[in-house]
Amino acid sequence: MEISEELLGVLSTYGNQEALHWLSQRIQKLESDKSVKDLFMTYSILASKFNADPIAHLNSDKKIIRYLISQNANYLEIARIYFLIKILEIDEDFFGPKVSNIIQVADTGELVAFLKFLVLLPNPERFKAVAVEALRTNIATVFDAITLNNPYPAKYFNDQQWNQMYLKAAFMERDLSLILSVDERGNEDLARIISDYAHERWAASRKIDPLFWRPVSKFLNDKLLSDMQHLLNSDNEIEQRAAVLCCFYSNNDKAKKLLDKHSNLTKAIKTDKLTWNTIKD
Repeated sequence: MEISEELLGVLSTYGNQEALHWLSQRIQKLESDKSVKDLFMTYSILASKFNADPIAHLNSDKKIIRYLISQNANYLEIARIYFLIKILEIDEDFFGPKVSNIIQVADTGELVAFLKFLVLLPNPERFKAVAVEALRTNIATVFDAITLNNPYPAKYFNDQQWNQMYLKAAFMERDLSLILSVDERGNEDLARIISDYAHERWAASRKIDPLFWRPVSKFLNDKLLSDMQHLLNSDNEIEQRAAVLCCFYSNNDKAKKLLDKHSNLTKAIKTDKLTWNTIKD
């Protein structure tokens, strides 16, 4: 309820009042008669009632508003997710399958909005299949919607799904710095996958985003230690920084030993001048 109230507050303060009045009436009607036809009709008409102007000018300490801003939300997206939340609040068991049907036939813009704000829905895990399916797309905006600046994958994906997402983000050359909870979701299988993928890229004389190595710190075996040495020997200073960060945050004595010749970078980590967030500065 708090989430829907926050979204309503944004629409009430900055949105089209006539459109909001219309939407409130439609929600009241659906609460009384639960018409599937009216549900689909209302959702389809939202695009003609609310504009797609961004809300970037908003300034608030409230977590929901900050999340909207981080996702570059616009009023149409907020109206769509607010409507779906209200419908699910009315009767999740009845309307849940209908919401799934809406998303199955959604256009790209609708799907992007749904994925970006999926975590805000009541019981968002019930729509996990939609999120996982989005990992298969080659449409960057759809993939980015579930992958970047989105807490949903870290909360609800299993290791296999998370690893698939992380590897594909690297393959599609997305901004890995925008993937949330990378340290927490690191796992041994992902560390192995990262090493294997790196060797394929090196064999083809192709570069790798140094941020790609971030999840391997806690899983440095002999093969990955060899990879760290490869990075430390690189002419690319950012690759050297990545290796030093991995070794510094590992619990591996051999990895710590590799840092002996890189005291300047180690000192930068200890003074918070070098972090995964500043690695490319």
